[in-house]
Amino acid sequence: MIPKAHEANWKVVGMALASSSFLYTGLGATAAFVALMLHSPSPIRHAFYEVFVHFHFVAAAVSFGCLWVHLHGLTAKAYLLAAIVLWALERATRFFIIFYHNFGRSTTTATVEAMPGDAMRITLRMARPWTFRPGQHIYLYIPAVGWWTSHPFSVGWSETEDAMTDEKALPMSKQDLIAGPQKETISLLVRRRTGFTDKLFQRASNALGNRITLRAFAEGPYGNIHTMDSYGTVMLFAGGVGITHHVPFVRHLVAGFAEGTVACRRLTLVWIIQSPEHLEWIRPWMTSILAMDRRREVLRIMLFVTRPRNTKEIQSPSATVQMFPGRPNIDTLVGMEVENQVGAMGVLVCGNGGLSDDVRKVCRRRQKKTNVDYVEESFSW
Repeated sequence: MIPKAHEANWKVVGMALASSSFLYTGLGATAAFVALMLHSPSPIRHAFYEVFVHFHFVAAAVSFGCLWVHLHGLTAKAYLLAAIVLWALERATRFFIIFYHNFGRSTTTATVEAMPGDAMRITLRMARPWTFRPGQHIYLYIPAVGWWTSHPFSVGWSETEDAMTDEKALPMSKQDLIAGPQKETISLLVRRRTGFTDKLFQRASNALGNRITLRAFAEGPYGNIHTMDSYGTVMLFAGGVGITHHVPFVRHLVAGFAEGTVACRRLTLVWIIQSPEHLEWIRPWMTSILAMDRRREVLRIMLFVTRPRNTKEIQSPSATVQMFPGRPNIDTLVGMEVENQVGAMGVLVCGNGGLSDDVRKVCRRRQKKTNVDYVEESFSW
């Protein structure tokens, strides 16, 4: 192409591209793949998630379409066909899973509560039973807010509840009698951002009681590559809504300690929030955890409030649940646990980049003298 442009001019090159489907489709596929690469870094995905998702689908479709024409009559087209078949099978499988989990005698619904600090607590009442493990996440679809987009969220809580929350209520139909008295619920904690989460927060805020119930679909669960069961000492650091990832671990380890099924003998949860109002995000979950058998023997909770309105807001409920103003000294907290360490120590962090960096540096220094494993959960998709 370059020699042709040198011998004639770029006008000839343009005519060649326009007259040759092999050339312009190859160039189009290349441009689409370059665009996919340029818009895929994590900062872009995090800041413009919906734009990323939509553009990703469009660019991928353009690249596949161009390649299909570009490879006409060539043996390499068989590889493209294989890729398309695999993609179609993956999409069909996901669609089947979504349909199976969200349609039964009833359908999945989402109750969205607007919380202080631009957060939402979303409770999904599933159409079928699900089984979750700590650290897993789901993809959430709410057609009334975003018809064909899904968003990944960590599962903060799951339990089986009575289908008829009003104990005086009677079943209204034959379907109520068949469905039985219990239903699986999944709870998420979501921070208001832009796009989907902003629209959802506004709808909940404008509803009666700051609560709204919508039709929803959940896909998953995915993840859970980390387990803390084998560590004698466990420290969990969370920043803001990062607590969602840690609550299931706390619940699982406390229950395992009481039943003798995990190695954990010391469990410390450090949660950093801006205001005491943010405690409302997980109050019902934490109330259940604090009522668990033998909780006081293993669990210690440390709450750090970075922007208290006054010192009267900072009150420690008990010796095992303490509240402090300001930011924590990570090195001091980890050092205290190392001095009383039982067995191997696992440190799990879920928060912003600054918190993760601080905890990582401290753990790296401690690894020279003791057995400390550092596990970081990404705060963004």
